[in-house]
Amino acid sequence: MTDTRTERTAVLAVVGAGPAGLAAALAAASRGVRVLLLDSAPAAGGQFYRQSATGPGGPGGPGPRVPAHQRRTWDRLRTALDAHLAAGRVVHLSERHVWCLERESGGFVVHALLGPEQEESSAVRADAMLLATGGYEKVLPFPGWTLPGVVTAGGAQALTKGGLVLPGRTAVVAGSGPLLLPVAAGLAAAGARVAALVESAGPAGFARRAGTWATTPVKLAEGAAYAGRLLRGRTTVMTRHMVVAAHGGERLEAVTVAASDAGGGPVPGSERRLVCDVLAVGHGLLPHTDLAAGLGCRLDGTGVEVDDEQRTDVPGVWAAGETTGVGGAALSLAEGHIAGRSAAARLTGRIPDPRGWAAAARSRARLRRFFAALEAAYGDPPARWPERVADDTVVCRCEEVTAGAVREAVGTLGAGDLRTVKLLTRAGMGWCQGRMCEPGVAGVAGCALTPARRMPARPVPLGVLAAPPDPTTPR
Repeated sequence: MTDTRTERTAVLAVVGAGPAGLAAALAAASRGVRVLLLDSAPAAGGQFYRQSATGPGGPGGPGPRVPAHQRRTWDRLRTALDAHLAAGRVVHLSERHVWCLERESGGFVVHALLGPEQEESSAVRADAMLLATGGYEKVLPFPGWTLPGVVTAGGAQALTKGGLVLPGRTAVVAGSGPLLLPVAAGLAAAGARVAALVESAGPAGFARRAGTWATTPVKLAEGAAYAGRLLRGRTTVMTRHMVVAAHGGERLEAVTVAASDAGGGPVPGSERRLVCDVLAVGHGLLPHTDLAAGLGCRLDGTGVEVDDEQRTDVPGVWAAGETTGVGGAALSLAEGHIAGRSAAARLTGRIPDPRGWAAAARSRARLRRFFAALEAAYGDPPARWPERVADDTVVCRCEEVTAGAVREAVGTLGAGDLRTVKLLTRAGMGWCQGRMCEPGVAGVAGCALTPARRMPARPVPLGVLAAPPDPTTPR
């Protein structure tokens, strides 16, 4: 960007205060840029560094404590953020739910809904944007998945990290992906008995990539630590297995799991019923790209495309962390650091010197290779999982659309893509706008899952749209 801001400090708006956003904010603020750090949560840290809520398990409360992730790294980030806040170099705008980014001459306007009610909006101007918006959970429906007691893996993790009350005492953790291990370990640390960890991937995919794991021993040690905790808690680990149904009356009472065959279907006769009152289930994450897509940023697969400086193809917009591709906190920290340094340099009229972030770039390259191998080892969800979704299973919870209605839209009414399925059934038209149900609806419909462009990025009251706030420009 051409620097025309000679009378004031350039302003960078960072959306998201998780690992990527924090690293970016600190890097930029340390190099002469004023940072507006916007986040929907009351406190910085994101899901990975989530702090205990006030309540039974909150600060000073009697509830269980879950071991914090990377405590020394969090303490370093928190100390640096506090120093920048005190000096006025960073302004933390918490409980801001960003619903629209607008380009205007020489910069951007950030529109956000305020607080838990989200009925009022505010707007601020910035010279550049840095998107660190994280990802969504990917959950695939199955019979019984709407029962009370069935939660997403990330939801269970948020409960345990926040010191909140678990919805039961005996848990099964199921699905696929690296998130399941820390979720199971967190539930055990919070006092639940984790009866089983049910992973649909098999060990062969991991054995074939042993050389890649050796390049990142820290991650190996982290995985081994989680596995050790589960073994000490006598958790049964079942690989190449899947949950085929959840059972209960008013709430969850048990789940049925089965071994999967080479084609992804259940092996006849392998079904087992596990008694539990909590099922934490997840099948990985999808990048949050709504705001980036709204600005016109090019996507690469399901994530935002960036160059070596973490710049998108829209001038003045950077992206970092899981919005560019799912890869964990360490990768997010590296990308955020690079993005913050690059943005600071360009906003102050300098050409960035990549030698300044060489260590972060090496870490980024190594971790991207690691997570690409990890994604390949876990593989795709079982190809035949939609066959196990009964017609009366709700696949879109907001609009209560069943799998049978989706199949009728495809087979009888001729829908050939997700948009047509949505128009014919209302699947994806509810509060979540398809963020949660879209992978499941796509699977049942047999349609390709493509990134959707959703603007506004969250539901907005008509009054806000009718009378948009006058944006302020920080001084």
